[in-house]
Amino acid sequence: MSLLSPAFDASGLRDYAHDWAVVDVETSGLVARRDRVLSLAVVTLGPDGEQTDEFSTLLDPGCDPGPVHVHGLTAERLRGAPVFDQVAARIAPMLRDRVLVAHNAQFDYDFLAHEFARVGIVLPVGRRLCTLALNRRVDPPTEDLRLGTLAAHYGVPRVRAHDALDDTRVLAGVLRASLREAARLELPLPFVSCPPRQDPRFAPRTPKTPCAYRNPGRPEPGGPLVQGMKVAITGETLTPRAELERRAVEAGLNVMGSVSRHTSALVGNDASSGSGKARRALAEGVPVLDEATFVRLLGDVRPGTRHERTRGAEVVIPSPATPPARALVPPVQEPSVPASPLPGPAPSAPSAPSAPSTPARTTGPAHQDRPLSGRRVLVLGGTHPEAVAARGRIVELGGAAAINLSASVTDVVLLEGGERDRRMKRITALAFPTHTATWLDAPVITPLPRQGSGPEAPRVLPRGGVIDLPQPNGSSPVPWTVTATWAQQTSCEIDVVAFVVDEEEQVCFDEDFVFYGAPENPGGTVRLHSDGPTEQTIGVDLASLPPSARKVVVAAAIDGSPTFGDVGAIHISSGPGPSAAPLVQATLDAATTERTLLLAELYRRGTLWRLRTVGQGYDEGLDALARGFGVDVSA
Repeated sequence: MSLLSPAFDASGLRDYAHDWAVVDVETSGLVARRDRVLSLAVVTLGPDGEQTDEFSTLLDPGCDPGPVHVHGLTAERLRGAPVFDQVAARIAPMLRDRVLVAHNAQFDYDFLAHEFARVGIVLPVGRRLCTLALNRRVDPPTEDLRLGTLAAHYGVPRVRAHDALDDTRVLAGVLRASLREAARLELPLPFVSCPPRQDPRFAPRTPKTPCAYRNPGRPEPGGPLVQGMKVAITGETLTPRAELERRAVEAGLNVMGSVSRHTSALVGNDASSGSGKARRALAEGVPVLDEATFVRLLGDVRPGTRHERTRGAEVVIPSPATPPARALVPPVQEPSVPASPLPGPAPSAPSAPSAPSTPARTTGPAHQDRPLSGRRVLVLGGTHPEAVAARGRIVELGGAAAINLSASVTDVVLLEGGERDRRMKRITALAFPTHTATWLDAPVITPLPRQGSGPEAPRVLPRGGVIDLPQPNGSSPVPWTVTATWAQQTSCEIDVVAFVVDEEEQVCFDEDFVFYGAPENPGGTVRLHSDGPTEQTIGVDLASLPPSARKVVVAAAIDGSPTFGDVGAIHISSGPGPSAAPLVQATLDAATTERTLLLAELYRRGTLWRLRTVGQGYDEGLDALARGFGVDVSA
């Protein structure tokens, strides 16, 4: 089957014609550094979309095969299958010099990276393409973006779900169709560069167990230690550092890798050493204990207060520097507590209009009465403040403010200079309705054509909007994702990060800071998915977060000197899993000087989890933001 189609000029396909290696793996679990590949399949395609090779095999993982009800691969069926190192030499040439393609590509890529690392072979992949991320850009009118749904939409037959070879053949068909749509819209492909996978994070490691106790603060002079106290160690110690940390953890203390204002004590034999931890302890007034005193106090650590999962309504204080939450209909009763300043960076003063603080609404008759309900409007041109005001007006009128061209865009508003935007040629060719800025004063609406059985439009939340996350049958919360997207012509690097914080808005340990260098916290409950150069996703397994985790804060940071004024708006969407249709979305416009931006937070409210959009920017960089949440990135 060829990529070529009479629907568009073949001369423009050079950006869409590559050598592809389409991959699917079935695994014993979801954590690549811990679980194993049970079966894999690879189908290679040439630049014209024609298949050139195919390989599939079951694998003996040497462990329990995990959720058999999902993949159907029992231990008996896998017995006698080859182990991974017996097939690595067959797979490697199929991947070399090709773009690896998978649906939720980081999942398959990470599992392959760990399997290759275990046998000491370099994974020969330089770039990958996620068909899930590609279809988020295309935005077809489907209920969700699961592989089976996309296959049905694009007319690709599917025989056996969760069969690696059949899924790979289906995915090859979905790739061909998705590339045709991307070419029709002239969308850049969301390639992700893949560094060599022989780095330390692919080495096996023991996950750190979160401390079970709340931080009681600092000890009284000469007083005992209490379970839950946060301690850090600096400099040389007579007792091996690992042994000292083990004894502290066994006693119920929370051993941190850095010092913050919430640190209970610093352990060190030379308080005047000038180390970064010692300097920070001095600045924050953290008491310093010598090793002998600390070892003595370890013999009599007093009982602490355990973290407990909440069972009823509780008061939740908004995040530092977060604007008060706006109610979703039906109303969400938030405590009226003024936001406290975030330790570390100070919020910058807005220099551009923000989205209006109109309460978010559920989809219903009142929402449908708003003129732009169900429409997705792209704003082109204008100054940054003018574009911010226009996008705010779109939200006020019930619409969604788009920042990139996709198949779901219904209208285009041209501010001054918008007609010179590089996308106008394609917008004109595809006959998207275009309007001047005055259209937003009293929009005249043309009915939308019905396109298949698309999903219900996500709820549009303003800055500070809040929504209760659904719980199936009143049971545990479902896994949740927050995806951030920005303009595809953005030239600077943007990193999406997450902090898993406790009641004090502090990480329980440094590894609860999830970023590009550490894309997964130790428990595997929070993960960063790099879906492309202008899109990243934070995935959170809410049901598995420990009781100490009260909130997951999602933020974005710019690498280097550019600011969010140069980038423009950040669009966030959130829903139950990466392939599901998003339930909520928001377009967050920063002012002109910020380099970090709080995007959203998932937080506990009694027995529920909630999502709040934030949109608060800071002039300082990521290191200052991290210190505000208790992580010293220089430690």
